[in-house]
Amino acid sequence: MRRSIIIASLALLISLPALAGDGNPGDGQKKSQPCQACHGVDGNGIGDPQYPIIAGQYEDYLLHALRSYKTGKRENLIMSGFVATLSDQDMADLAAYFAAQKGTIQDLHHLED
Repeated sequence: MRRSIIIASLALLISLPALAGDGNPGDGQKKSQPCQACHGVDGNGIGDPQYPIIAGQYEDYLLHALRSYKTGKRENLIMSGFVATLSDQDMADLAAYFAAQKGTIQDLHHLED
């Protein structure tokens, strides 16, 4: 019995960081206006290849990228400035919003050189 309680407690502790980082796409949309200048309203870009399309990307990838800009592991003056004031929840919400958008990136593997 005691062993079961310990195992259950450990499982709960391990899952807490994941629960704390759950993003809300609706809240992310409300916070996305600064992102729209470069990434487009829904994250599908503005037609300039220097700004990546982020719509439909994996949520955990987007969150990792935002955190990396904030900590300086990834360097970009524009992105570093934007994420400087974002909380962990803000970043999770933005990642959830853009991940939920339908991306327009197409599979080009079928094309020949």
